[in-house]
Amino acid sequence: MKKISFLFFIILLLFNMCDRQKNDRFNQPPAWAKDVVWYQIFPERFHNGDPANDPRPENIYSASNFRPVPADWSVTPWTHNWYAQEEWAKNMDVDFYSGLQLRRFGGDLQGIIDKLDYLQNLGVTAIYLNPVNDAPSLHKYDARNYRHIDVNFGPDPEGDNRIMASETPDDPSTWQWTSADKLFLKLVDEIHKRNMKVIVDYSWNHTGVEFWAWKDVVKNQEKSKYKDWYDIEKFDNPKTPENEFEYKGWLNIKSLPELRKVNTPKHHQPGHPFEGDLNPGAKKHIFAVTTRWLAPDGDVSKGIDGYRLDVADHIPMGFWRDYRKLVKSINPDAYLVGEIWWEEWPDKLMNPVPYVSGDVFDAVMFYQLYRPARYFFGKMNDSINARQFRDSLEFQWRRLKKPFQYGMMNVNATHDTPRLPTSFANPTKYKYKAKPNENPDYFTGKPDEETYRRVKLYLIHQFTNVGAPHIWNGDEMGMWGADDPDCRKPLWWQEYDFDPEYRNNIRPGKKEYDQPGFNHELFTFYKKLISIRKENKVLSDGEIRFITVKGKKLQYERYDKDGLIIVLFNLNKAPGTFQLPKEGNYIDLMDNSTVTGGSVTLQPLEGKILKMVTH
Repeated sequence: MKKISFLFFIILLLFNMCDRQKNDRFNQPPAWAKDVVWYQIFPERFHNGDPANDPRPENIYSASNFRPVPADWSVTPWTHNWYAQEEWAKNMDVDFYSGLQLRRFGGDLQGIIDKLDYLQNLGVTAIYLNPVNDAPSLHKYDARNYRHIDVNFGPDPEGDNRIMASETPDDPSTWQWTSADKLFLKLVDEIHKRNMKVIVDYSWNHTGVEFWAWKDVVKNQEKSKYKDWYDIEKFDNPKTPENEFEYKGWLNIKSLPELRKVNTPKHHQPGHPFEGDLNPGAKKHIFAVTTRWLAPDGDVSKGIDGYRLDVADHIPMGFWRDYRKLVKSINPDAYLVGEIWWEEWPDKLMNPVPYVSGDVFDAVMFYQLYRPARYFFGKMNDSINARQFRDSLEFQWRRLKKPFQYGMMNVNATHDTPRLPTSFANPTKYKYKAKPNENPDYFTGKPDEETYRRVKLYLIHQFTNVGAPHIWNGDEMGMWGADDPDCRKPLWWQEYDFDPEYRNNIRPGKKEYDQPGFNHELFTFYKKLISIRKENKVLSDGEIRFITVKGKKLQYERYDKDGLIIVLFNLNKAPGTFQLPKEGNYIDLMDNSTVTGGSVTLQPLEGKILKMVTH
């Protein structure tokens, strides 16, 4: 009897251990999240691998376009001067930024496949793709179809349109694989062959006006079976000559009709989490699309590794909790990262805690760490000192459980911000009036040498900090550019010769020029930092302790039971001496030089990564 009781106890113990392990996998980021180096790709501007599928007017048409696609419209050459209007744009007689949304360069999935070896050589281990769902815009947040890849990203746009037209959009049993879908699955396979992860961006908050369900609502009004999918304020009265149709668009943008939220408080606002859910019909469709890409034809090994989720604070928390349950039931190691950003524009960022406590996301795009870093490492109007910088970081970390600190996506520049060198080149408030049509004095040309030196110091910090570093495509090439859309230029691949770019952008007067081109020296710097992080696991999962936080001198160490790495920065105008924790021999991992003794002196605007030699 005692043997049976003991055996029952062991079985119960094992069951509880397995159950706890399952809960840990559900309630925490996947183990791989802290070890990766992220690279974000904006497909339309990454690389044109197949000119035969370049966009045509019929595929970029949208009822929301402020003007029809011009008859003389054409794809813009990859090497085009960014601030020079094309002839078709000049003939439209609109200002530069009004015509820019019709510009296309032809980036596609084949272009990404062609450059995977480049990314592997750089050291990238995880790719975040901006939306690739079928949509007429360059950015693809105005979905025409959630369930398919954009026709201009694959090899047969006309054939793909025919396939989609033959399906019943709300019936997954009728869905087929288009040529673009198949090429996307090939891309996923090629990424996985290189031991990389890949996540895809979706906006479940809204669709575009070309979305099949929305078009049915516009056509059939109150008789549409999808009328409850959207936030309709008033339907058209067919008995009157006026069109009374009114609806809610995301941020009042009518080209992005919002999916309807249910069971929500009467008053809720972006920047603050709120309870509720999405319309059941829309939710069911979203879940079907989510499953499609996580497990194509039921095979998780062929699927993506997670999702980046757009404007997450605009969607109720009840939906997100159910979404996590779905995703983790399909692939427990999938990664969910949400975009939560501004609580009060332009000064207060959101509190990430409600979204990264184990029941919603695994991470957020951690702009909360970049903003103070910019004010410390950059030459800013509102600069902060080392103590303020440390306090800013520790404030964010104290709010998070440890696994989420380490699993964060540590962004700086993205598709929604100025490029990293341009962000550092302008001493103004972060992201506020950060492009020429908002601020004529905003500098958009090639940054000076000091700016690049400061960027490098920040990068040393980013790649030695807690959390997974993220690269916005092209920053490693030295690209510069103002806020969206100027951060979305075609990438400066080294095989291209680019037209000189207007240094004084859209401002009137005699034009001055900068020469765009691949920055080999900066690429090598990124590659070195990535290799240091990958070769020293303490930088991925070790503890962090601040040693020197005085003025513009900063020193911290990353440590665990197996190793110690010391990171130092001198942002002063004079040399600065730092005391090392132990007297001994150290290797500067950046240049493999040696440091001996109990102290080290850094020159102005210098940083070091020191590793103690144990032998």
